[in-house]
Amino acid sequence: MDGGEFTRFKGKTVVLGVTGSIAAYKACEVASSLRKLGACVHVIMTPSATRFVAPLTFRTLSGNPVVVDMFEDPGEWDVLHVSLARKADVLVVAPATANLIGKVASGIADDMLTATIMATRAPVLFVPAMNTRMYENPVFQQNVAKLAGLGYRFMAPDEGRLACGEVGKGRMPDPQDVVNEIGVLLGEGRDLEGIAFLITAGPTQEPLDPVRFISNPSSGRMGYALAESAARRGARVILVTGPTSLPLPAGVEEVFSVRTAEEMYARVMENFPRADAVIKAAAVADYRPVKALPHKMKKTEGRLCIELERTPDILLELGRIKGRKILVGFAAETEDLVENAIAKLRAKNLDLVVANDLTQPGAGFGVDTNQVKLVDAEGRVEDIPLATKREVAERILDRVGELVRKSKAHPPSQ
Repeated sequence: MDGGEFTRFKGKTVVLGVTGSIAAYKACEVASSLRKLGACVHVIMTPSATRFVAPLTFRTLSGNPVVVDMFEDPGEWDVLHVSLARKADVLVVAPATANLIGKVASGIADDMLTATIMATRAPVLFVPAMNTRMYENPVFQQNVAKLAGLGYRFMAPDEGRLACGEVGKGRMPDPQDVVNEIGVLLGEGRDLEGIAFLITAGPTQEPLDPVRFISNPSSGRMGYALAESAARRGARVILVTGPTSLPLPAGVEEVFSVRTAEEMYARVMENFPRADAVIKAAAVADYRPVKALPHKMKKTEGRLCIELERTPDILLELGRIKGRKILVGFAAETEDLVENAIAKLRAKNLDLVVANDLTQPGAGFGVDTNQVKLVDAEGRVEDIPLATKREVAERILDRVGELVRKSKAHPPSQ
């Protein structure tokens, strides 16, 4: 990586259209994520969009001038809407209002964005965001059907509470989902097809009695991001998950819910033969009470001593039997990050360790971001700076996909 940026979209040009919706602020994250992933981003705003977000914001995030005025002097002899239409590998309108979609469906090109849409031969993706009643209006739905029939792409809006106060369908999808959909249009969406992943996620809970347990703050976000991204990129995913409050990741058809380390061990060993790669993102408890009481423990004066015993070491056992399979572990540390990661990799016969320093802000448990180091079996260390867990998941999957393909291409000699 160069300058701490990812290179997933390196060499690709994305034209991002932003229209006059309160959801315009979400387009800021789309622009930022695309640039982090190496894309060249050009933003076109409708005049009404500038009432919600200033063009300077997008200029800062994209690193390129922002176009608003159809007749603005471009500073060089180049018909701008044609120039951007030619440069685009994909053109995405996020958010896309009913007004913008209606104009395109009617062949109207009276501003820079609609003119560029009309002039481009690149794939065009609309990400609608509007009031539920507007979205369900039959005129709008006819416009969507007409454009979809002509080859334009649409993302369905999310359901939830809207800015107007109503609850229903019309929210702009999560910016990272938009970025992932752009990735599909850029042709990188099925690169993990034919690979089977076994992924673990979340914490385990080791009961003390019917109402108390030993656990940790893991939310499951990292493992769920890995599972959903792998499925979206064409992989077959088996997810073994501890208790979380997260919705099941989209596209993952096999999900096994467990509570304890013993249950996770059993499910992992049961499904291990079907996997090409195992990513152990779960935060499994290292110890459990020797005896869990069948009734609620009553509070008493003085100290309470609880005898603990080790839980099964799932990674260690997998390392003993892995053969040609790729095995990835996580190391959450508070000191000597790389040294501890290398020690874990060697002791458990891993191919890759994802190491994160819990003392760093924005990393570790219970947050939507992470910053990690990837340490491989040859001792190479790759730094992934602070990013969303979905972005980190994509980079981890890039590396694991490479390792699986290499393993399959070079089977052991007979």
